[in-house]
Amino acid sequence: MEIIALGGCCSKSHQNYENVKIAAKNCGLLQEIKQISDMEKILAYGVMATPAIVINNQVVSMGRLLTVEQIEKLIKARM
Repeated sequence: MEIIALGGCCSKSHQNYENVKIAAKNCGLLQEIKQISDMEKILAYGVMATPAIVINNQVVSMGRLLTVEQIEKLIKARM
């Protein structure tokens, strides 16, 4: 499973990335969580607002800071 946190220019994006790492660990995933802050790469996903989360090449959240629990639900739904 590949998980990417999009954004990195604001505090919400940084917090979202940290929450994604915690949620992935809580779900038993050991792979590295990527963070992309390059706007061209973010736009390539069709994302117009960050923070955003991509799981297995599918944008599952955009423009909101999610809690660890919300992210865990997104991950478990795709396992």
